[in-house]
Amino acid sequence: MSRTTVETSSEVDGVSLAHGLKQRHLSMIALGGVIGAGLFVGSGEAIAAAGPSVVVAYALSGLLVMLVMRMLGEMSAAYPSSGSFSAHAERAIGPWAGFTAGWSFWVLLCTAVGLEGIGAARIVTGWLPGTPAWAWVALFMVVFCGTNLAAVKNFGEFEFWFAALKVGAISLFLVLGVLAIAGVLPGADSPGASHLTDFLPNGGEGLVIGLLASVFAYGGLETVTIAAAESQDPVNGVAGAVRTAMWRIALFYVGSMAVVVTLVPWDSPAVVGDGPYVAALDRLGIPGAGRLMDVVILVALLSAMNANIYGASRIGYSLVERGQGPKALGRVSGGVPRIAVLASSAFGFLCVLLSHWRPDDVFAWLLNTVGAVILVVWIFIAVSQLRLRRRLEREAPERLRVRMWAFPWLTRLALIGMAAVFVLMAREPDTRVQLYSTGAMTLLLAAGGYAWQRARARG
Repeated sequence: MSRTTVETSSEVDGVSLAHGLKQRHLSMIALGGVIGAGLFVGSGEAIAAAGPSVVVAYALSGLLVMLVMRMLGEMSAAYPSSGSFSAHAERAIGPWAGFTAGWSFWVLLCTAVGLEGIGAARIVTGWLPGTPAWAWVALFMVVFCGTNLAAVKNFGEFEFWFAALKVGAISLFLVLGVLAIAGVLPGADSPGASHLTDFLPNGGEGLVIGLLASVFAYGGLETVTIAAAESQDPVNGVAGAVRTAMWRIALFYVGSMAVVVTLVPWDSPAVVGDGPYVAALDRLGIPGAGRLMDVVILVALLSAMNANIYGASRIGYSLVERGQGPKALGRVSGGVPRIAVLASSAFGFLCVLLSHWRPDDVFAWLLNTVGAVILVVWIFIAVSQLRLRRRLEREAPERLRVRMWAFPWLTRLALIGMAAVFVLMAREPDTRVQLYSTGAMTLLLAAGGYAWQRARARG
């Protein structure tokens, strides 16, 4: 497909889809997208492996994510599209690249919808024992499928309030933690630096495990560049969201990890058993800390379900608009790709059913297959930005509203960092199978996309 065709497709995106998201929606989606369930749920294992050096792990992976978001922001501000990185990869590399990046990410998002539904149902059944988990998952699916079938502003409103709750909760946690560390919080003694003395308790290997866990905790940031295409001012919306990514990552991720490991011994059983945030709140004497964090985690999971159904439907819609999927997914009514919303929700619920019917083989295989997809997407983003930046400078420099820092050196450094993560995954038995499974799916999609590209060129 020619570059002109892709640009036309982006224009079709803008005309067909409603522009119902306001700047306040985008701003809060960008804030809330940083605070995912992975931060609350997965960080305990990272702390147990890396100890206090988990702060370094989150800082290193956060730096990589900042570079990726800056690259993606540059392209999305220049070419707003609901296809985001998939459309950019097609424009920069070729249709096969857009096909591979788009469909692999669609599978990842739909699988994540199912996982988040399962996690949310477990929390609710803990409060209401005896109620069936599948019924809660079905209820969540119906609610968020319904919000996404309606006007896009409904999605924006749900995410606005979900994100506001998450931002409020993590901000309060940081304030209380800093006051306790400073020794001015009533009823809480400051631990000083007593928990930080054994900075690398498990050596470099523990730091590697913490680094790998932290990399995948950042997933979800890409949604704001997808949503920007349906905002009232796509260019300024995505530019503003990306420009604030650095302080958001530093504050919410690195800052909260620093507070946790300062307040609580890294080897405390509560860090993994109850979760690091519950352990820290218990240390501060906050009553009902466990129940309070269950509410926050439930909100984070429901927010992620809502956002991932939205993101999957828009990625699927954009692929179809570019001739890379079933035409039915591209049907739009009321400014919403409703068939794509239904298909994405159905795939997510299928994942839930597989977790009950075939948890040890089919579902485990699916989880391994999507395990490293986010890294594949990041590589497509970096390569696309390397190619598109030169083209933009020659043909349309006025579109460069957001510029990648120190181009091309930091883009190349980011690619080296991604390659290093792949090497580290290959070294660890727990992540090696994910790397190979994702690699197999990526090669299969790339081959299919290339065959489709050649067939279309001949036609």
